[in-house]
Amino acid sequence: MQSVCQRVGTCSSCLKRRLNGFLGLIKWQRRLVPPCVRTIYSETGKWEKSYGLETRKRVENWWLPRLKDQVCRISETNKSRPKFYVLSMFPYPSGKLHMGHVRVYTISDAVARFQKMRGMQVINPMGWDAFGLPAENAAVEHGLHPASWTQSNIQHMREQFDALGLSFTWEREITTCLPEYYKWTQYLFLKLFEAGIVYQKEALVNWDPVDQTVLANEQVDDNGCSWRSGAKVEQKYLKQWFIKTTAYAKAMFDALSDLPEWYGIKEMQANWIGDCVGCYLDFLLKVNGEVTGEKLAAYTYTPEAVYGASHLYILPTHRLLHGNSSLKEVFQREFIPGKDSLTSVTAVNLLTDQEIPVVISAKNNFENFLDTKIGIPSTSAEDAAVAKNLGISFTEVIETLPNGLEKVINSAEITGMTRQEALKAITQQAKKKRIGGDLTSDKLRDWLISRQRYWGTPIPIIHCQMCGTVPVPYEDLPVVLPDVSTFTGKGASPLETAPEWVNCFCPRCKAAARREADTMDTFVDSSWYYLRYTDPHNRDRPFNSDLADYWMPVDLYIGGKEHAVMHLFYARFFSHFCHDLKMTKHKEPFHKLLVQGLIKNQTFRLTTTGQCLKREEVDLTGAEPVHLKTGEKLQVAWEKMSKSKHNGIDPEELVKEYGIDTLRLYILFAAPPEQDILWDAKTDAMPGVQRWQTRLWALVTKLIEARTSGTMPSPELLNMKEKAEARKIWEQKNLVISEVTEYFTKDHLFNAAISRLMSLTNILHQASRPLILHSTEFEDALASLCIMVAPMAPHIASEMWKGLAHMQNKLCTHHHWDADVLHQSWPKVDPEYLQPSDVVGMSVLINNKACGTVFVPQQAARNFEEVHELVLQSELGVKHLQGRTIKKAFLSPRTALINFLVQE
Repeated sequence: MQSVCQRVGTCSSCLKRRLNGFLGLIKWQRRLVPPCVRTIYSETGKWEKSYGLETRKRVENWWLPRLKDQVCRISETNKSRPKFYVLSMFPYPSGKLHMGHVRVYTISDAVARFQKMRGMQVINPMGWDAFGLPAENAAVEHGLHPASWTQSNIQHMREQFDALGLSFTWEREITTCLPEYYKWTQYLFLKLFEAGIVYQKEALVNWDPVDQTVLANEQVDDNGCSWRSGAKVEQKYLKQWFIKTTAYAKAMFDALSDLPEWYGIKEMQANWIGDCVGCYLDFLLKVNGEVTGEKLAAYTYTPEAVYGASHLYILPTHRLLHGNSSLKEVFQREFIPGKDSLTSVTAVNLLTDQEIPVVISAKNNFENFLDTKIGIPSTSAEDAAVAKNLGISFTEVIETLPNGLEKVINSAEITGMTRQEALKAITQQAKKKRIGGDLTSDKLRDWLISRQRYWGTPIPIIHCQMCGTVPVPYEDLPVVLPDVSTFTGKGASPLETAPEWVNCFCPRCKAAARREADTMDTFVDSSWYYLRYTDPHNRDRPFNSDLADYWMPVDLYIGGKEHAVMHLFYARFFSHFCHDLKMTKHKEPFHKLLVQGLIKNQTFRLTTTGQCLKREEVDLTGAEPVHLKTGEKLQVAWEKMSKSKHNGIDPEELVKEYGIDTLRLYILFAAPPEQDILWDAKTDAMPGVQRWQTRLWALVTKLIEARTSGTMPSPELLNMKEKAEARKIWEQKNLVISEVTEYFTKDHLFNAAISRLMSLTNILHQASRPLILHSTEFEDALASLCIMVAPMAPHIASEMWKGLAHMQNKLCTHHHWDADVLHQSWPKVDPEYLQPSDVVGMSVLINNKACGTVFVPQQAARNFEEVHELVLQSELGVKHLQGRTIKKAFLSPRTALINFLVQE
């Protein structure tokens, strides 16, 4: 599949700008660098001692294009290698990145780089959730075609991604509004249609009576009025397409137990689905003995007792009383408000062939979202009361034996079964006949996917007067959107105004027919995109099963908590469905979830009107913020960044001010991923990560200067104290490697990982000059530190590594100095560190005050006499204890501590 940028092409002016910039760069590189200008090693071969603003800019300008795309590019999948699939939820191409984008994609980028360094075959793909209402609104307001608006936005956002140093697997890019993608969305729709999991029925929509058009929920204001015409929005019944997600409710509920890494989200999914104890069964409606053609699905909590059904129960708000049903007049005539109303309409159970009356309930609501129930007196006292009150006869179908066991009676072929056996038999029969039977809850509803919009995936259905609803043949896919040029936001869907597209021929009888003019909910496009990433250029099928089986499940899925219910539910549904079609071997699509918090900033609202003010309209000099013009006190709150609230921050401006690495480190350090970040760059983590980068750079400078001082490094020249110090550095290096690796792989606590790297930085800064010059441990610890920094701050780490790699007289030979830092293997804990140590650092206290540490052999560490003697003979003992009267000494082997009480 071509990327959108490839399809759009590069305009001549853009090409000229790029060429001019490139030629300018070459000319600049050829010039001699004036002595007053900061330089970097990669440009000049000379190490710059300090990491100031100019050095930072040069480092990032140099490395940004060189690091682009190098991490996760895979020419061909090698299925023999271990894989890691990290996926961040793809964005809607609004045209501008916000700080929420920066956070989620910085996390996925750091994880991808880390896993690549661990030897994994990694994909970190990116694409565009490109259909949706904003593009159509832009067409109405600005006269831009949705395709042009979307493609322009994608191009701009790709440039923004590149400017942030984010390295995605761009060769796997997908765009949901391109026919080569939505062809396969339509293909999956047809598979659902074949399986009986897609159907059409009437449902309520928001109707603008002035513009005569359907409105999305977000186009209706808080007062219930249309955002464009201002008219009061009405509720109107239209035929809509549904996906029967309830058919998978029980399977998806049960599968949650196989998702141990879905911390917190599993409960939200379980609550959304609900307890799957009952099922829907289909009924055919009759009036005066005549079949009407109306079908109705009704819910029962006790399917095993369905032979004891007495009536079908519907609410007064049911679509049959208010929509376009042929029975509407009968129901309205026979309905008595406030009373249970027995009607002349009957319902034939398509499983049992029993015919029972339809009753309109006196209630306004049933449990949760039900509007149709099967009345079964044997299992419900309320149903029994309704039946008796209306004089409806019924049969008892549950018998309780003396031992307490309940059996089914008077129920045809399931008579004599236990209730559990009967439940299984009834639901299996109904599923086999495709008339219901899927266990679900009373709160889960089927997924309404119809949208009366242009900018969406066309529903591949043709309506024929002779043949009815006919699926478009697979060989005719994709059904491509027509090129509609005029968008008014009024009247019918824009697709209805394209007669050459709407009018077609029935694929069965070849008679004149009409295409379905609704498009699909954009959630459908995003419910299977993770599978397309595994094989994005396949022209013959949605994806190759072997490739999907290799890459799936996604090892780490990253996104906002606002998608923790609906999107994840729909994505899981499609994954289960594809598994049932033998397209994939994995049922569940995502192994582990990382749900990141929001980035919030302060909002300043006028108390009188609630209007949000811009920062420049606020006086912050006093004890409390006030309106600059009026002096009115303001309501101050931390809220999600938003343009409308005037509290957003442009990531591009932050990059200019602080740099890419600083922004990345801030995002990762300010809070654990699941928590919200309260943006306060001046007093918060920003200065901390800036200082840390300066200190990291200073460490490299120290080592380079020591190794170019003219003295050859020689570890043998270190004395006992310095060797002990080197040992401490070695131990800290191993401890930090162990902890940081765990933070990256288990909890994704990047803030804790950075904190541990900062502590190792501090320890290395305490090293003496002889240690820096002669110690292998110092060099190795600094190299390991540089490697561990690289996934999070790749630009500064790359330049520091380049300086170390070209340093003379290196002592460590196990690093691949000729390769860039991002191509190094992630550091491993030394095997010796994992073994019991040969020596123990014994803390020495004199009169309960710490004086230092003496290293003693492991085998002597629990023996009081030996420790006592070794401490007295040590340099510390000679200095602090020689010539003094020791009254008593205490040894604590567990805490490796000895305390001397001496005469003052």
